Amino acid sequence: MSPHFPTAVVTGAGRGFGRAIAAALVAEGTGVVGIARTERELRAVRDELGERFTPVAADATDEALAQDVIRRHRPSLLVLNAGAPPHMAPVHEQTWETFSRNWNADTRHVFAWTRAALREPLAPGSVVVSMSSGAALAGSPLSGGYASAKAAVRYLRGYAADEAQRAGLAIRFHALLPNMTPAGGVGSVAVDGYAARQGVDREAFVAGREQPVLTADQVAKAVLEVAQDPGSDAEYRLAGTGPHPIG
Repeated sequence: MSPHFPTAVVTGAGRGFGRAIAAALVAEGTGVVGIARTERELRAVRDELGERFTPVAADATDEALAQDVIRRHRPSLLVLNAGAPPHMAPVHEQTWETFSRNWNADTRHVFAWTRAALREPLAPGSVVVSMSSGAALAGSPLSGGYASAKAAVRYLRGYAADEAQRAGLAIRFHALLPNMTPAGGVGSVAVDGYAARQGVDREAFVAGREQPVLTADQVAKAVLEVAQDPGSDAEYRLAGTGPHPIG
């Protein structure tokens, strides 16, 4: 049986959530175009996943890249996962450059690919899943503009869904908001920062969080569930117990 999504694009595919998502899609029979800045990491993913994984070492915020990849590969699924680790410091110890880091990476790349998905456009029945964060709901006082950058990802999802409906494109747009977890690169940085703030070690901080702790494999599973369910809700908070609809 052919996969529901013959071809998918996963940004930030070199490690963490992105690598797990790419692996889950390949296991389903989907060909994955994986995008990340670091060629070495992408080669390692290719070695692990085989010929169904096509590595593209590039900056995911590049609007021309987004347009070119969509035109060349005609994906039916985009998973917009790329992002930068936030600078962990209270607001008065941030600079504008550190504070805006995630606006210029996480939000900008979701904007670029969302725009390309609507303008090309993706084929009817296609799906775009953007990775926001639980910080968009609760805030994150030690990570500069990270929470607001991830909140903007939610807004972009909603704007794009409205425009797709207005144009009759039949493209679904979703957002996942994962809880803080040491399983991802960004989450690991945040765990260390907040543990230090509370004066506890990493293990004690994680033990005090909502249990069970979210894993990268659970994130990948949730992406597939949401993408493959045409009746699914638009946004989910993602915990170790699974995806929970927001709204």
